[in-house]
Amino acid sequence: MPLSMSENSLSKLKDWFTNYAHTFQYSEPDLQQNIDLKEEHTLRVCKEIIHIGKQLDLNDDELRLAEIIALLHDVGRFEQYARYKTFLDSKSENHAELGVKILGELGILEILENNTKDIILKAIQYHNRSALPQGIQGPCLFYAKLIRDADKLDIWKVVTDYYYRKDSRKNGAIELGLPDTPGFSKEVYCALLNKNIVSIEHVRNLNDFKLLQIGWIFDINFQPTLDCIKSRGYLQMIRDVLPASKDIDDILDNIYSSYFC
Repeated sequence: MPLSMSENSLSKLKDWFTNYAHTFQYSEPDLQQNIDLKEEHTLRVCKEIIHIGKQLDLNDDELRLAEIIALLHDVGRFEQYARYKTFLDSKSENHAELGVKILGELGILEILENNTKDIILKAIQYHNRSALPQGIQGPCLFYAKLIRDADKLDIWKVVTDYYYRKDSRKNGAIELGLPDTPGFSKEVYCALLNKNIVSIEHVRNLNDFKLLQIGWIFDINFQPTLDCIKSRGYLQMIRDVLPASKDIDDILDNIYSSYFC
């Protein structure tokens, strides 16, 4: 991937991101915590993507490009929350598309070459899709897969930290306003049994949402990501906050035998 990416360009974009995120300030702690959550998530995804990239032997230019994609992948989240007070795309708008629009309007990527901008914008545009579109290839495909892996790693951290927090305060932005009711949906179970990503339209309660998070394993692209998932125990942590169920145990057994043997 013959790409050129200077340290100076990365530094400028880091400064821009910090200043941009800090324009979203709320006096209400419950609102501000969700803005902070997204800023902190972004910075951790930057670390995750660098870790994966190094394991894949990316060079310095490629690592800087990966870090820029991670830095900007959720830029649409801030405006989304400001407008709608939710991170649920189906109840607001697609945060990836919104992010691409904001980056275009503000022109912050004009310091980069056109082919580099195209890779960044496509990786951002595709990072939250249930599946990557047909026809994408080359560097665009590689970096789209890379940000999807890094993003999932940190979302697993966010949700498991939340599930195991010491206080019992609820955060509707993390739970997507879903009810904490018993059981789980047949459609969700069938998707996981067939090793498919769970569609958000079939998620009806928090148990479904937790199972959806387990199902992200079916969209992991690189071995270093799988190594992180196994060593950190994310899937088992989520399973442990789900109800006792042989069906769920069978799903986890199938996943572990397929991915972690």
